[in-house]
Amino acid sequence: MGHVAKNRDQLIARVRRIAGQVGAVERSIQAEAGCSETLHLVAAVRGAVAGLMDELVEEHLREHVAAEGLSDQERKAGADELSTVLRRHFR
Repeated sequence: MGHVAKNRDQLIARVRRIAGQVGAVERSIQAEAGCSETLHLVAAVRGAVAGLMDELVEEHLREHVAAEGLSDQERKAGADELSTVLRRHFR
């Protein structure tokens, strides 16, 4: 079982909440709501996605970089994977 599978239900619930927030942004734009309202909704989505990213990065570090029993090759592969994702994330 992968480490993501261990808390799969929690992650799915979190993603569904984010999907609901994105839907609220869409509805706000369709309804021609005020800029401020829409900006607040988008900020909430961004925060929620950032929180999900933080959780997944932490899990990846614990399981693929810092876990006991990993070989140097496995640690390097885990670090390289994370580096690639973070580079993409911060562009």
